[in-house]
Amino acid sequence: MRSLDPTAARQRAVELAERSERAILGVTGAPAAGKSTYAEKLVAELSADGLKVALVPMDGYHLAQSALEALGLADVKGAPHTFDAAGFVALLRRLKQREDTVWAPRFDRQLEDSIAASIGVGPEIDLIVTEGNYLLLDQAPWTTGRQLIDEVWYIDLPNDVRHARLEARHRRFGRSPEEAHARTHGSDERNAQLIASTKPAADAVLHLN
Repeated sequence: MRSLDPTAARQRAVELAERSERAILGVTGAPAAGKSTYAEKLVAELSADGLKVALVPMDGYHLAQSALEALGLADVKGAPHTFDAAGFVALLRRLKQREDTVWAPRFDRQLEDSIAASIGVGPEIDLIVTEGNYLLLDQAPWTTGRQLIDEVWYIDLPNDVRHARLEARHRRFGRSPEEAHARTHGSDERNAQLIASTKPAADAVLHLN
């Protein structure tokens, strides 16, 4: 497994975007490791350089809040079984085949819910960047999705920094300090440990400044 700094990572992303066939790049890591921020920044920079790049996060495949409540899964939202994993894999397959415009869902943190058909990916796009927790999970159907992704990078971040970020995020979206702490060190931490166990399967570890 190789180690990447932001400069080397960007150069590798350029190489993927300039291939003759469409490529899919995955970015994974534990909650609050910085996946979304990094992926958004990378796509913006590559797009500014004239490359045809699109961001399609995995989070759009969260089960709806109403479905989680009906299934009794609201308290473990974010665990692997609270996603429509098969739907995400089907999307990756369509993206890989470079169909005409494909519409993907996005997750709205303000609403704490997904919004269907929010991200349009046209056939001109050369590189898809997807980010999410379980891109390397060795469980069906996630493993099928992994086979459709050309490379997956794992963002490593010290747990104390990540925990502080995660608690702050929960408070920012309406949870009390007590609720934020309990969520961060409860279900979120169980998910983080599962995600960390997938790190050895990554193509590279990304160390951000």
